[in-house]
Amino acid sequence: MKGIKEKSPLRDAISALFPFLTKTFYFSVVVNVLVLAPSAYMMEVYDRVVNSRSPMTLLMLTLLVVGAYMLLEALELVRRQIMHEAGKEFDKGLRAGVFNSIFSARLLNLPISGPQALRDLKVIREFIPSPAVLAFVDAPLALLILVIIFLMSPALGWFAVAGAIVQFGIGVLNERRIREPMLAANRSSVQAQSYADGVIRNAQVIESMGMLSYIHKRWMGRQHEFLVQQAVASDHAGTNAALSKLVQSLLSSLLLGIGCWLTLKGELHGSGMIVASILGGRVLAPLVQIIGNWRQVEGAMESFTRLESLLKEFPEKEKGMALPAPTGVLSVEGLFAGAPRSQVQILKGVTFRMLAGASLAVVGPSASGKTTLARLLVGIWPALQGKVRLDGNDIFQWDKEELGQYVGYLPQNVELFEGTISENVARFGEPDEDKVQEACRLVGLDGFISQLPKGYDTQIGDDGSFLSGGERQRVALARAIYGFPKFVVLDEPNASLDDAGDASLVNVIRQLKVQGVTVIVITHRMNILAVMEYMLVLVDGQIQRFGTCQEVLSALQTPPPAASQQSSNPQPKA
Repeated sequence: MKGIKEKSPLRDAISALFPFLTKTFYFSVVVNVLVLAPSAYMMEVYDRVVNSRSPMTLLMLTLLVVGAYMLLEALELVRRQIMHEAGKEFDKGLRAGVFNSIFSARLLNLPISGPQALRDLKVIREFIPSPAVLAFVDAPLALLILVIIFLMSPALGWFAVAGAIVQFGIGVLNERRIREPMLAANRSSVQAQSYADGVIRNAQVIESMGMLSYIHKRWMGRQHEFLVQQAVASDHAGTNAALSKLVQSLLSSLLLGIGCWLTLKGELHGSGMIVASILGGRVLAPLVQIIGNWRQVEGAMESFTRLESLLKEFPEKEKGMALPAPTGVLSVEGLFAGAPRSQVQILKGVTFRMLAGASLAVVGPSASGKTTLARLLVGIWPALQGKVRLDGNDIFQWDKEELGQYVGYLPQNVELFEGTISENVARFGEPDEDKVQEACRLVGLDGFISQLPKGYDTQIGDDGSFLSGGERQRVALARAIYGFPKFVVLDEPNASLDDAGDASLVNVIRQLKVQGVTVIVITHRMNILAVMEYMLVLVDGQIQRFGTCQEVLSALQTPPPAASQQSSNPQPKA
């Protein structure tokens, strides 16, 4: 609807800084008045002390100007502290939203650089208390000084205006010359950093196959492009900053010369020409400060643009109405889906239903859409068309903080986090020791953990780097079944397991069924079918077969698992 502005969290955070800026402006008024103290001291010394030849007058004036200097520095300190508080308030208001936006982007496998977004937030936070922002605050107050110059002499005033116009022109030229190189340098920097991060993640592969020199050459090419563009931007910024200082110095000297000429004509007092020279420099001081720090200004503007785009693309999700705890009834209705932001369909009209406590094995060739189905079943990815419902509610829209305790998920690529075994299994909530131990016992980790010096409090390193592949998969499996959730999806849970691990997995599924948990297992290994009730064959994103394991295996003309492997003879659920 026209007339309604799109919500912008970043702009809202900037608006929240207005009270800080207002307070800083009030202090800036006093600061800019106190800046005139040396000029006033000079005029009084020339006009009053020299004529009266009074040492006491000189002493009192000196004490006054020293007090003014001390007050000036104190107020400058207060201004900086206020703006530092503004920066912290800005960070406090946005950091959760930025983190959640990065998380949402990565959840959809989109190429968003999380570290870059956090660096952008840091750049803006550090820019807020910078001299450049204080110069922006001081800029309107330069008009006060300009008015004083006009009161001294209109000719001096117009000359100061001309100098300000030239200075402003340098600022515009500076912005135009530096923008493109800075944009290119930032893009190259992000690309080089992303490439380096990927290289570090794959260090073992690179080292084992002697790829380092070639990889290093490619990274150096990207880094060289960044350095070239940054050098161009720095050259332009340095040239314009030098030109800006030259104009400021010239203006002060020329104002002194014009003031002297006016004094000779009797239109200005003797000390007025010196004061006019000093005040002329103060008029241009904010512009000189801004131009001198333009790289920081440009960097903050680029960070602002990237952050605003990220926050608008991935806004905070509004919390919906609280829903009752699910029982595990699953309904998949006409599901068409692909990778996020892609119109290429991976799943094509998938439909099936499971009652609470049922178990389903999903099988099929590679690239048939099994992992995509798993991600939609737990509400990670959205569907192009159709719904996945748990107890009649759209699982994608369900608040995951509310739903998470009732869902267990083991992804194909195991993801663990830095912390202890107990923390990882308990999903980094408050660990229930009995539930943690039960989950680890079911997956066969208890024997391994008992041999560790710190047991369940053993640190596993970043992404479980201190564990073997099979141990990492068992920890992730224990996390998925922690507390016996109502709905569990396991994507290739036995990919890194040995025979003992396979036996533990079978036992886990049996126990989940006893607890009435709805279980879906995506697998290539047929031995798991011995404890599953239903089987779904997925081919090219479509259901080729669906029914009890016996029915599907018979239809596929595959001999069923040996009866001796089955602990029970599960009956199909309606």
